[in-house]
Amino acid sequence: MPEFPQAEIGVFGGSGFYELLSDAQEHKINTPFGAPSSAVMVGEIAGRKVAFLPRHGKDHSLPPHMINYRANLWAMKELGVTQIIGPNACGSLQADIEPGHFVICDQFVDRTWGRKDTFFDGPITTHVSSADPYCPVMRKTAIDQAAALGITAHPTGTVVVIQGPRFSTRSESKWFASQGWEVINMTQYPEAYLARELEICYVNISLITDHDAGAEGAEPVSNDEVVRVFNENNSRVKELIFGMIPALPSKRECICSHALEGAAF
Repeated sequence: MPEFPQAEIGVFGGSGFYELLSDAQEHKINTPFGAPSSAVMVGEIAGRKVAFLPRHGKDHSLPPHMINYRANLWAMKELGVTQIIGPNACGSLQADIEPGHFVICDQFVDRTWGRKDTFFDGPITTHVSSADPYCPVMRKTAIDQAAALGITAHPTGTVVVIQGPRFSTRSESKWFASQGWEVINMTQYPEAYLARELEICYVNISLITDHDAGAEGAEPVSNDEVVRVFNENNSRVKELIFGMIPALPSKRECICSHALEGAAF
């Protein structure tokens, strides 16, 4: 078995985050669930060991429904990661959540299908609670750091996760909005839940790039618009992550750290 450097914090994101890491080294990790999206970069930020993995692959070659989420999470676990920051580009379903805003989600609704979404396929039946799927400690850190940096960040929000790679129809978008859900995305499930199964803390940072399928009279979302808005705000996402990492606790006492207690039958 190869020996990998130990990291305590993980980041899933796009290739633009590579520059955050100092003295980074690339590591190819095999998992029981196949290959992760990419080799993992391990380096330092503010004196903390950080592992970075682009969820869509180094060249953004993996659409949301083709990502090997289990391999990605297992690779982080293999490196010793106990806390993961998961930034992503998302659409807004509500008028007061505008492109350029951040949402620190506290709930998700799964509308995907067919994805490998558990590590527990038997023979021991295991049911892990996802009542509160995001780490409360990491969420508070994200909210506090966003406020300190002057970033507009909504402190709560529900993200509805669709299968992709297509965007929503107008009727679907209207339905999601009518439920009171704030954010729409294609990757938060099963990524966030799989972290919980491994007792890894996870926080979502949703960067709003559009108003989905023309909510509130806006033009329907297009890939070009998503990329444009994300690139315009990418530096603020990095700034927030850079501020969060030294503020995260080294000792965990949150619900995530003991999620498997009482879960197995």
